[in-house]
Amino acid sequence: MADILCIYKIPQFIYGSAPVINKKAEAVLYHQMFPDMDHQYNGILQLLLHFRWTWIGVLSGHDDNVERFIHTVVPMFVQRGICFDFMLRIPIMTFSNDIPDMAEEAYKTNYLILNSTVNAVILHGEIDTMVVFRTFPRYSETMDPSTKGKWKVWIMTSQIDLTSVPLQRTWNVDFLHGTIYFSVHSREIEGFQKFLQIIKPTLENKDNFIREFWEEAFLCSFNPSLVDGENTKICSGEEKLENLPASVFEMTMTGHSYSIYNAVYTVAHALHAMGSLRFKHRATVGEGRWKLLSHQLWELNYFVRSTSFNNSAGEKVSFNEYGEIEAVFDIINWVTFPNQSFHRVKVGKVESMAPQEEAFSICEEGLVWPSRFNQAQPLSLCNDNCHLGYHKAKKEGEPFCCYDCLPCPEGKISNQTDMDECFQCPQDHYPNVEKDSCIPKDLSFLSYGEPLGISLACFALSFSFTTGLVLQIFISHRDTPIVKANNRNLSYTLLISLLLSFLCALLFIGQPEKVTCLLRQTAFGIIFSVAVSCVLAKTIIVVLAFMVTKPGSSMRKWVGQQQATSIVLSCSLIQAALCTVWLATSPPFPALDMHSMSKEIVLQCNEGSVTMFYCVLGFMGLLAIVSFSVAFLARKLPDSFNEAKFITFSMLVFCSVWLSFVPSYLSTKGKFMVAVEIFSILASSAGLLGCIFSPKCYIIVMRPELNSREQLKRTS
Repeated sequence: MADILCIYKIPQFIYGSAPVINKKAEAVLYHQMFPDMDHQYNGILQLLLHFRWTWIGVLSGHDDNVERFIHTVVPMFVQRGICFDFMLRIPIMTFSNDIPDMAEEAYKTNYLILNSTVNAVILHGEIDTMVVFRTFPRYSETMDPSTKGKWKVWIMTSQIDLTSVPLQRTWNVDFLHGTIYFSVHSREIEGFQKFLQIIKPTLENKDNFIREFWEEAFLCSFNPSLVDGENTKICSGEEKLENLPASVFEMTMTGHSYSIYNAVYTVAHALHAMGSLRFKHRATVGEGRWKLLSHQLWELNYFVRSTSFNNSAGEKVSFNEYGEIEAVFDIINWVTFPNQSFHRVKVGKVESMAPQEEAFSICEEGLVWPSRFNQAQPLSLCNDNCHLGYHKAKKEGEPFCCYDCLPCPEGKISNQTDMDECFQCPQDHYPNVEKDSCIPKDLSFLSYGEPLGISLACFALSFSFTTGLVLQIFISHRDTPIVKANNRNLSYTLLISLLLSFLCALLFIGQPEKVTCLLRQTAFGIIFSVAVSCVLAKTIIVVLAFMVTKPGSSMRKWVGQQQATSIVLSCSLIQAALCTVWLATSPPFPALDMHSMSKEIVLQCNEGSVTMFYCVLGFMGLLAIVSFSVAFLARKLPDSFNEAKFITFSMLVFCSVWLSFVPSYLSTKGKFMVAVEIFSILASSAGLLGCIFSPKCYIIVMRPELNSREQLKRTS
């Protein structure tokens, strides 16, 4: 880590020799040049969420950061919906005789990884973690060739980097193809590669580190006595660093090198700023070098914190209020080649100081995936996504991201994948067959433009025409015995009320409006009450007429037109009073019914008060039952007065229709409720018309010889 700990080692080309400091100053002069790891972990989380990789594994080393990762970072991932199939440790690297045991442990660990259903694995550790990790494919392919090519998408943290010990130099790196690597941000520094090209391990160089690195990198030795002729050769010092494999040495500036570069220049700028001031306490130590006293190092801390400059790459270097440099991580995609080389491709970045929507960015088009995925974006899920129209159902005993997919219940949809719950459509919409979208409901009412509406309207008009024709026949033959015998005024009133009843049915067809809603039930109730009261009056008059014919009967004063009129008026006024109360308290009104029909919005007349609606029907039912009872009792009167038999049968039809109406009306929905009521109006009215008036019309039109007083007397 490129941290500045109390100016640990100032390079000679900056200051000449290391300053003398004490432990107290060392503890204070701390400024972190390596970005805070929390930003890196947040970037990894954003990467997983971006690709919807919710089922992952973790492979980690044995450093101190691993415990922090497990106890701090893993819970953060779980809170965002990420769950783990495994969290494994890489075997500890050893150079003793335990290598076979380490190889066996590496094989077992790799076997668990390759046979897991996860496709994304976080690799967390240090540089030595990569050394052990590179043994995994080597041992696995040797012990089990079928494991070759079954590699995952490795997500590596910035502490790891591709490296090789001499033994691994010729090993394949294709298992790292498509790796996503979070690297500390870096930029190419002008002249850096040229600097690397002129480095030579000359004998005059006092830095033995270069000579040791040179011998290990080029597998040679500067000591002729150590050359064995087979595995080692003599170092000439003219070897070129650019010829080394990238796993051994990279000619580009890595993130770690870039951090060290900025750290050195930060100290240089701080020293320059402090040296430009006049200090009261200073001492000169041989060869003109400066020795800074301990208390002056506290001042250096201030200069380091306030340092701000643009480096040679043109990027600004400065610290925040916590003594940290701005955290920027590059997202690097590793592309490997058969000659053991690899190329780093920058595909995104993580910026802690950027706005939230710009803090994480990645170019999916530039990503190269492991070969086994055929350049298709991998999925890393415990199970397949729940498709549209399905919702998640947790599996017992499994992690929360493992679930079954169940179809949405009736009336609900899911319009996204992996929805926890299905939801209801808006009231004016309904689910489609696939249950993945909502379709607007059609507005529905019984109209004149549909077959059912046309049919009912035609029946209503036909019956109205027939009733008018019967009325015309009765008026034309008003002086004939058969018309007189059956109280012609009541017959006229009954026919007119039946005519209006048929026409009243037309109020129920068409788009409901305020006026039609007010009229349809009240008009129907009053007109029908007039019709049924006329039937009741005719029946009572028939009974009274028979009783009058008995000698000494006192009922003669009750037989006459006045009594019939009073019966009709009283019954009609009672029904009219009920309707008036209904309209005054809770009148019907147009309303939208969005619930009774799943695919339609029913435009209907809300009855307002259901109680009043059934009171109106109940009063008509009471009249019908009384009429039926009286007519049934009078059915055996002499034939000349035998209209009671026809009334009995007509009221039987009437009551049957309306008794069947109630369950039918309650069991139907939408516009079919209206159709049921229209049918009941037409059927009951037609029953009255046919049963009471068809026999008389037959005699008047087809058998006029029977329409005479003598014939009536003979049949009596």
